[in-house]
Amino acid sequence: MADTTGNTQHLGAKDGPGPQPRRSSWRYIGPGIVVAATGVGAGDLVATLIAGSNFGYTLLWAAVVGCLVKISLAEACGRWHLSTGRTLFDGWASLGSWTTWFFAVYAVIWGFVYGAAAMSSSALPLQALFPSVMDLEYWGIACGLVGLVFVWFNKYAVFEKVMTVLVGVMFVVTVYLAFRVTPNLGDAFAGLLPVVPDEKDSILNTLGLIGGVGGTITLAAYGYWVNAKGWTNSGWMKVMRLDNRVAYLTTGVFVVAMLFVGAELLHSANIALSGGDQGLVQLGDILDDRYGTTTGTLFLVGFFAASFTSLIGVWHGVSLMFADFLARRRGERQARADELASGRRERSWTFRAYLLWLTFPPMILLFQDEPFRLIIIYGVLGAAFMPFLALTLLWLLNSSRTPREWRNGHLSNGMLAAAGLLFLVLAVKQIWDQPWSEFF
Repeated sequence: MADTTGNTQHLGAKDGPGPQPRRSSWRYIGPGIVVAATGVGAGDLVATLIAGSNFGYTLLWAAVVGCLVKISLAEACGRWHLSTGRTLFDGWASLGSWTTWFFAVYAVIWGFVYGAAAMSSSALPLQALFPSVMDLEYWGIACGLVGLVFVWFNKYAVFEKVMTVLVGVMFVVTVYLAFRVTPNLGDAFAGLLPVVPDEKDSILNTLGLIGGVGGTITLAAYGYWVNAKGWTNSGWMKVMRLDNRVAYLTTGVFVVAMLFVGAELLHSANIALSGGDQGLVQLGDILDDRYGTTTGTLFLVGFFAASFTSLIGVWHGVSLMFADFLARRRGERQARADELASGRRERSWTFRAYLLWLTFPPMILLFQDEPFRLIIIYGVLGAAFMPFLALTLLWLLNSSRTPREWRNGHLSNGMLAAAGLLFLVLAVKQIWDQPWSEFF
């Protein structure tokens, strides 16, 4: 992303010269690939497919705007980490104890429910590929255990390499499918014009597409991965911004490709997909019938790559955040960027304790109905996190907590304010739609 701070010179020179800027080079790219892979899961692909099946190419512009919104949020997270040498949770804690309570409750409940969802999502394509091997629940357990062992015994460098390979698989599959369905490029370019479909709830559906793709806690984890990569000061700012652009260019390719598939394969034939991850299994069957077994199988492989990258990405990134949260609660004050870069956080008992929390307790949910009240609380916390992220970044990056040179400029303030408003509207809608009458 371009420099959104709106500043062109170091105004804090009285503190001495800052770190020498690194050349922005493709060979440094890494955390952006990780955040793109983690952020785009099976649910995001289904939402984009359904948008394409319902509206054709009409909402292509909304998918593009959604990527721009996420660029601004991830850039802000990375800029905070690099300019201050402090982690995002350390910044949140400086805003008051309410942020600590919010994150603590969110991390415990969200982690419990998400763990089950991630394992189930990764299991679905495996069961479709190998239907007679074992039941879905046991595929889910296997995926959770593989993710646990992989993250437990590997530090960031290996984690990044594996994520890059899986992103390559996702990229090849989605682009292949987009070409396979022979998109109408004229209609696709027309879809870049900001038009809202003339249907009931179309505005909310449009906002949901803008806010939904790649919009999770993994955006907040981006700064942690930046530090884990070894980027610990503002000298890496240009590199981080190039890395961030690559992240959401990659996300944009996934989104546009799946919208093409939805528009050409489903919209034109008036085929409706089921919601949730089952919709991708259904799409695999459609591709199998229309284009042959090879295409259907290739899609299921891409579906697994999308789901499993989200699983191990959360296992790693959110565990880093939780370890930092507990370190802050214990009163640690050392430079956290250096701590993350050293790899000590990934070997800490707090990191591994949250890994265990993400893996074993959620297995209970694989064998029973989801606990109703817990799912409602999970939905409320999940809806509240993105406006919390956008608005706290707006607060932190306009205050004296951030060195003057790296505070927000007009563009960054505008993008973060728009993101905060967007996610606030979506949060209110999601909270409003919860079946509260059945909760009590």
